[in-house]
Amino acid sequence: MGTVLGVGRVTSRTPVLRIRGAQRTTRADTVAAEEPLEIRLAGTPLAVTMRTPGDDFDLVHGFLATEGVIAGRDDVAGLRYCDSVDADGRNTYNVVDVDLAPGVPIPDTGLERNFYTSSSCGVCGKASIDAIRTKTSYDVAGDVGRVPLEALLALPERLRAEQQVFEKTGGLHAAGLFTSTGELVALREDVGRHNAVDKVVGDAVRDGRLPLAGHVLMVSGRASFELTQKAAMAGIPVLAAVSAPSSLAVELAREVGITLVGFLRGDGCNVYTHTERVDLPD
Repeated sequence: MGTVLGVGRVTSRTPVLRIRGAQRTTRADTVAAEEPLEIRLAGTPLAVTMRTPGDDFDLVHGFLATEGVIAGRDDVAGLRYCDSVDADGRNTYNVVDVDLAPGVPIPDTGLERNFYTSSSCGVCGKASIDAIRTKTSYDVAGDVGRVPLEALLALPERLRAEQQVFEKTGGLHAAGLFTSTGELVALREDVGRHNAVDKVVGDAVRDGRLPLAGHVLMVSGRASFELTQKAAMAGIPVLAAVSAPSSLAVELAREVGITLVGFLRGDGCNVYTHTERVDLPD
């Protein structure tokens, strides 16, 4: 049996051969769960993403918001799990159907946009960079908030301390939303870093808190183009990562006004764009 957070198993147990030097032991190990989630709009398939079950409705709201399908919670009239069953006839909770509010246009799911995503690369299958350079509705560049360097440097440790499932498996990414002074607002874990971000954004969407002005999005791993786009779509002015950003992430952050921070570890970091938001001590 796996650990349950919301609907579905977040972890499962599996036998492994453990090799440590000359020692060989067989034991049960905990691994992170990974299952497909199909998102439908009024019964029509829109996207499939490989995710860790749990917080699925946050994931769906965040995905739709960061892809520009919805602008806020009022654009969603309702959503529900569909009856997707496994070989034993049990509901897998792997299909969510969404009803958009009247007047919200259905997105074009033709050849120009392929919404299939995987846990390793959230933008695989997109037709081109132009197809995913979605315009945000928020003036991220106009956000005049500042983040003290001391608060910024403390974020990786705070993120790591809250990763409950990572503690058991070592196999999940995390995204944390913080205030500019370093207070944790929301944290989500997932096998896909883009899913973890969508879950955090979706939590804000469902609570009516967009845009997320004055906040910092902290992610485990690298800062990709897609994560930068998601931050922009949610109105987040600062994106920080423990690893490196990509060149396109830097380019997009510069264009939309996001402060992009990489290699945020210990007592240092690299600030790639809009350095004026980082408040340095005298």
